[in-house]
Amino acid sequence: MASDDEARGQRARNQGTLILRSEREGDTHVVELLGELDIAGAPRLEQEFHDVEAGDAGSIVVDLRGLEFIDSTGIRLLLMAADRCASDQRMTILRGPKQIHRVFEITDLVNRLPFADA
Repeated sequence: MASDDEARGQRARNQGTLILRSEREGDTHVVELLGELDIAGAPRLEQEFHDVEAGDAGSIVVDLRGLEFIDSTGIRLLLMAADRCASDQRMTILRGPKQIHRVFEITDLVNRLPFADA
């Protein structure tokens, strides 16, 4: 199965698209992002965040490790979701690759978002 996931991720990168995997693991809901998060994939991710937040998962983990590109739309979605989850500290964002995390450093959001290392 991992090779199928890797192949899908590679196709997404080649096509400049976003692959969104979302699954519940016990009390944690994991939203994994692969490929490119831009305005084209934003509506799907926004709906997924709202659906997951409406659920009863004790924690929400957003995994950016498979992300290769993020634009301002993606940053806005992450920021809004983190703000909605801030009161109960439900959300954790797993740091993405260096080029992705650099965007959050440049925009001075590293200390505002709930980042963690994998």
